[in-house]
Amino acid sequence: MAEPGQRLVMAFDFGSRRIGVAVGNEMIGSASQLDPLAARDGIPDWNVVSRLIDEWRPDLFVVGLPINMDGSESEMSLRARKFGKRLFGRFGKPCEMVDERGSTRAAKAIAREQGHRGNYREESVDGIAAELILESWFNAAEE
Repeated sequence: MAEPGQRLVMAFDFGSRRIGVAVGNEMIGSASQLDPLAARDGIPDWNVVSRLIDEWRPDLFVVGLPINMDGSESEMSLRARKFGKRLFGRFGKPCEMVDERGSTRAAKAIAREQGHRGNYREESVDGIAAELILESWFNAAEE
């Protein structure tokens, strides 16, 4: 495993229908979105996830934690935590949870600026959200 500051990090924006994915190098501190993973009730095809992990070989996972605006956790928070635990259990890589409040709203704003029409069921913003989650993790690590 790479030393802190030099790790390849893979981030996930957990959702029940799609899971956004982004990767980034901790040293550079920037992230790039990948194609989202299809999910059925929050469960991805783990064979697809395995191929993604084999291709990118991340040192660490970051999963967005959907916390309510008042700071309380929701059912989706519990499901995102469970997803993070499954990543760790299946792939043996550390997994950190990150408060993702506002990431979907920010991702939609970015998508509109990029010319998306606003039909987010067809034009997924999950990859953008995962990218924002990872960038916020990088920024918090610098502090």
